[in-house]
Amino acid sequence: MMAKAIEDLRTKSDDQLDEQLTELKREAYNLRFQAATNQLERPARIKEVRRQIARIKTLQTQRSAEAKA
Repeated sequence: MMAKAIEDLRTKSDDQLDEQLTELKREAYNLRFQAATNQLERPARIKEVRRQIARIKTLQTQRSAEAKA
């Protein structure tokens, strides 16, 4: 499943990745707030969101390195 998620990200444009990253950061903020107020329904979602953010940032770094080369 993880490989499919990465391939899905690779097919997106830079603008789409930026937009998704913004949404995920917003979701991560909301999840942290819910965790602090003991209203979090799925604690594992925090980990999922953080990993997805890392995948996008890694892909963006790879793309910028390729553009410079």
